[in-house]
Amino acid sequence: MTVKLLDLAAQYGAIRDEIRGAIDEVLESQQFILGPKVEELERRVASSCGAAHAVGVASGSDAILLVLMALGVGAGDEVVTTPYTFFSTASSITRLGAKPVFADIDPRTYNVDPARAAALLGPRTKAVVVVHLFGQTADMDPILAAALARGVPVIEDACQSIGARYKGRPAGSLGTAGCLSFFPSKNLGGLGDGGMVVTSDAALADFIRTLRAHGGRERYYHDVVGINSRLDALQAAALLVKMRHLEEWHEGRRRNAAWYGEHLAGIAGVETPHVEAHNVSVFNQYVIRSGDRDALMSFLRESGVGCEVYYPVPLHLQRCFAYLGGRAGDCPEAERAARESLALPVYPELPPAQREYVAARIREFAARRTEGRAR
Repeated sequence: MTVKLLDLAAQYGAIRDEIRGAIDEVLESQQFILGPKVEELERRVASSCGAAHAVGVASGSDAILLVLMALGVGAGDEVVTTPYTFFSTASSITRLGAKPVFADIDPRTYNVDPARAAALLGPRTKAVVVVHLFGQTADMDPILAAALARGVPVIEDACQSIGARYKGRPAGSLGTAGCLSFFPSKNLGGLGDGGMVVTSDAALADFIRTLRAHGGRERYYHDVVGINSRLDALQAAALLVKMRHLEEWHEGRRRNAAWYGEHLAGIAGVETPHVEAHNVSVFNQYVIRSGDRDALMSFLRESGVGCEVYYPVPLHLQRCFAYLGGRAGDCPEAERAARESLALPVYPELPPAQREYVAARIREFAARRTEGRAR
């Protein structure tokens, strides 16, 4: 049996006519950059995230970059963030000449440890970028309290977590601004790259709108130097269709995650994801831990099961960031997660028979390892 890590064709098959109809509308309108479809998506996403404003941009990476630019982050500044996340969380900081300062993670949730983040706030701290990893929000209240005490804005990298909730509040509405990604593998994924900034700060939203269009409010007149980062109408049209199904898809992911939690429980050497009681996860990824991760991954792939490592190298140990002076042992929990984590198929269309096959192969692997060690 072959089990894909993610099957976008299955999703498309269920909404093919809706997507094609929406794309035809854009083609007939001949309005491809920003415009009514993007504005409608901005309104829908802002409402969904509990924010007053949303600004469509070209990618989740650009969303982070634009918020940092709008907040004036630059050379000599420090930005506290996590080392266990996708690369662009930190590269957006360094592109502006600022320094990412890495706080280790909570090993149960993979999100930044609030106490460690608070301890790194200093006189050069210009912002904190908190990542809501794998579909679960970080523990925001203590982070917000520590940052507020120093007058430091908190940016939410919610690129993997649209629809997640923290104590009843939507991801993206908790800090100064939230950053979303519409990369195809996300729960709300487009037909290519896309992203959005959500915020309730009207002035910040207005400035980001300027920055996304080369820094000009009026065509050919530029107030500041910005970038070219506008959301396409074709992407917005497809995303508006998908938003109608998003909560149903979240429920499907949670249903599959709950099934895994029940059927993988008690397997020697396998740890299933922990979701805090005050959180509602959307399980963009279902990540288990195993001290035999590499061997388990090889066994699953040989058995036809799609699985992936997110992420094999923590950011403080990436070669391009060597100039920052990071060393092995600086963030031990992030480093351990990089050695032990493995994502399994959890997408909502996953057939029960395939889900059962995944669990059976993990049980088989664990039994073989136990038997081998007993000899």
